[in-house]
Amino acid sequence: MKLRTVRSGLVGAVLAGVVGSAALATPAVAAPDVRAAATTGHEKTQAALDEAVKDGAGALIRSVDRHRVWKSAAGVGDLQTRTPRGADDVFRAGSITKTFTATVLLQLEAEKRLSLDDSVEQWLPGAVRGDGFDGSTITVRQLLNHTSGLKDAWDDPDFRSKVTGRGFLEHRYDTWTREQLIAAALRQTPAGNADQGKHDYSNVNYTLAGMVIEKVTGKPYEAEVKRRIINPLRLRSTVLPGTDRHMPAPHSRAYRKLLAPADPEAFDVTEFNPSLFASSGDLISSADDLNRFFRALLGGRLLPAQQLKEMKTTVPDGGSGYGLGLSPVTLSCGVTVWGHAGRVPGSASVAGATTDGSHSTVINFNSDWNSDPSRIVEAEFCG
Repeated sequence: MKLRTVRSGLVGAVLAGVVGSAALATPAVAAPDVRAAATTGHEKTQAALDEAVKDGAGALIRSVDRHRVWKSAAGVGDLQTRTPRGADDVFRAGSITKTFTATVLLQLEAEKRLSLDDSVEQWLPGAVRGDGFDGSTITVRQLLNHTSGLKDAWDDPDFRSKVTGRGFLEHRYDTWTREQLIAAALRQTPAGNADQGKHDYSNVNYTLAGMVIEKVTGKPYEAEVKRRIINPLRLRSTVLPGTDRHMPAPHSRAYRKLLAPADPEAFDVTEFNPSLFASSGDLISSADDLNRFFRALLGGRLLPAQQLKEMKTTVPDGGSGYGLGLSPVTLSCGVTVWGHAGRVPGSASVAGATTDGSHSTVINFNSDWNSDPSRIVEAEFCG
């Protein structure tokens, strides 16, 4: 495989991916015993992981079952040096950010500081208004389950031309404001919001959700996620980078075939400005941290029972349904896993846990063209 490194002289753009206070006093779960070398009980999972990276770069996995941890990796973390993929890498988690954002809003609902049935206009006057758009008819709940009818910025041809393909090479370090993202989405949303009520996945819903958090609390979205989730759970490798293009250590390189199918060569896209994703997908984390988060969430340690029930109340999405920043999948063996997937340039991830949080797994690929985790998830929970 040939590799093209996007050099600093080729300035490029951000590419999209595609994601109660009392409970927060609960201490983080004690670190279980990590067994990295042995694959006992995970042979099928390891085989599926090895198979998945044959035509790409690398992948990592970390699974927790009760008080046992198994972690592994396959493939390479650097296509030039052929350095093996690290099982303890941090990576861009993409739309898994949405579960964090939704959790904070549900905590605010539990504190009676807002209602999920409040309108967007109530909290963000004028943010969604004009040309047939009316934020007074869109609720916070509809933002979280993607039934607002708002399209995504990615549906706007001009916007998409700047963040995909060669446009990435010209704009990768640009800073995008949330107002720019919303404006691009509104250019594509039908006048009168004709699709409101139907599930239509759009990052701009969670851009607005992050803005609601700021309006309710009077503090930056990043500060609230850190105060309410990252610090209490001791997620030491989890950061919300804002406009910082750099990746913390340890990390592997990240690769994308920017010009496929015409040109199948892989570009190094490790660094870019993540402001395009904001509260919909800018999270950087590790498999250890994401396992800890989903086990705490599904285990009832981040939300009261009523809010967790609301989070797991799904709307039809053409698949297994979508809740409030959380989605279920029922596997061939009957096990249901709740979680979220995330995709940004050069990184594709999936994270989730069983209904009671007792068994969780996190998978990350550092190349985003060979990133189907379905067989790995099946092997882990059903093998």
